[in-house]
Amino acid sequence: MNTAGIGLPVDVPSTALFTDHYELTMLQAALRAGTADRRSVFEVFTRRLPEGRRYGVVAGTGRVLDAVENFRFDANVLGFLRERRIVDEETVDWLASYRFDGDIWGYPEGEVYFPGSPVLRVEGSFAECVLLETVILSILNHDSAIAAAASRMASAAGDRPLIEMGARRTHELAAVAASRAAYVGGFSTTSDLAAGFRYGIPTVGTSAHAFTLLHDRERDAFQAQVESLGRGTTLLVDTYDVTEAVRAAVEVAGPELGAVRIDSGDLLLVAHRVRQQLDALGAERTRIIVTSDLDEYAIASLAAAPVDAYGVGTQLVTGSGHPTCSMVYKLVARAESADPNAPLVPVAKKSSGGKTSIGGRKWAARRLDRDGVAEAEVIGTGPVPGELADRQLLVELVKGGQVIAREPLDVVRDRHAVARANLPLSATQLSRGEAVIPTEYFHLGT
Repeated sequence: MNTAGIGLPVDVPSTALFTDHYELTMLQAALRAGTADRRSVFEVFTRRLPEGRRYGVVAGTGRVLDAVENFRFDANVLGFLRERRIVDEETVDWLASYRFDGDIWGYPEGEVYFPGSPVLRVEGSFAECVLLETVILSILNHDSAIAAAASRMASAAGDRPLIEMGARRTHELAAVAASRAAYVGGFSTTSDLAAGFRYGIPTVGTSAHAFTLLHDRERDAFQAQVESLGRGTTLLVDTYDVTEAVRAAVEVAGPELGAVRIDSGDLLLVAHRVRQQLDALGAERTRIIVTSDLDEYAIASLAAAPVDAYGVGTQLVTGSGHPTCSMVYKLVARAESADPNAPLVPVAKKSSGGKTSIGGRKWAARRLDRDGVAEAEVIGTGPVPGELADRQLLVELVKGGQVIAREPLDVVRDRHAVARANLPLSATQLSRGEAVIPTEYFHLGT
């Protein structure tokens, strides 16, 4: 079983500077004003889905939990803050003992979300919560965007496996996070060894065109690879002439050849020709893997092709046109004073321009129809209606500063498959459209 997400022995440096300058200056001003200790509630949500998307995917929660645990201001970080005079000495002293001691609730990782869904709720003093804004949004916006693209690709691929191979198309650290998010969204393997090491994701890979070009003959390259990796390996057959390469591949490896990979040309046409040739040569069990700038639309167009697996790179790690989810982190309630027993007061931004928010500490539930299919995302404040009590979405992730909800990555991946399957069938359509279910608000502001 994939154990990623439950504490692999990987050293993680401090995440305290994965933040914006103004988070610390707000802290300094709040400490001086005596408001830093006011109990506060922040929520992460998006006002709208990326254009044309019908659902979002919550991904990165496990990485958020790691980031919160490692949000510590060590001597080097404190020295940097002093040297640059980013905050005053009193604030530096306060940061020296910073530990998040509050509570975090959120949608379980892998769950789907919609406009207004409170995918994460952070509760504690204003001071301890406000510092986490940037790192939380950085993780959730990136990972959820990649997972949503991966989910669409997985839906288009059906039961054919998907290989994540986008490491060379993005920042080296983003590549590892993208691989994890892609696995959540439905990909089966990755080419990125760092992702395999850190998160336990299965890794795959054989050779590139350079290996073929290194040898005097294509057949020599195939022979070397088969002798090294066995007959079940995957041979790349489009360096020169595909027909000649397939013939040589089967002659070298025999009918036990594991797979051939096609990385260029008209993939639909070439795949049909290669399948016919493989069958004629007695290699009926040899699989066909296609790569070459695939996205969900290209994958869908190959549904009728004799393709066994897809490798996806650039379009996946860039969110297939939507590299962020536009999630925001907003203060929605705060205490009237620093008194721990002071009541919470709903607060919200009311400016024009489409950036308003709704105040109050919220719950969320998903209403199902008689067939068990999702029909609405219901968000409210105050008591939860009885009929929705067992459909609530938020779960406790951190309690009193302690992480209590680590999960194996395979559990998260399976959860997403179930969540997507419980959406209306139109959720799988690749055509542009609105959110597949509406968001309804219950008793907000009353």
